[in-house]
Amino acid sequence: MPNDRADAPTRITVQRPGPLLVEGPVEIELEDGTVVASDRFRVALCTCRRSRRYPWCDTSHRRSAPATDRRG
Repeated sequence: MPNDRADAPTRITVQRPGPLLVEGPVEIELEDGTVVASDRFRVALCTCRRSRRYPWCDTSHRRSAPATDRRG
């Protein structure tokens, strides 16, 4: 449900395993300084970096097993 008040905090929902769900509209600044935007009422942000549409989640996390931690 989108924020109805301009002064309401932005809600971010964490789902494990899965994306961060952010109430929009949003602007995301990537590591290289590029800014991407969405005017949707809710967006899914990729946390696994498997998405072909990064930073937006394309549900690639459902098709691939998570990388294993090989630190010992």
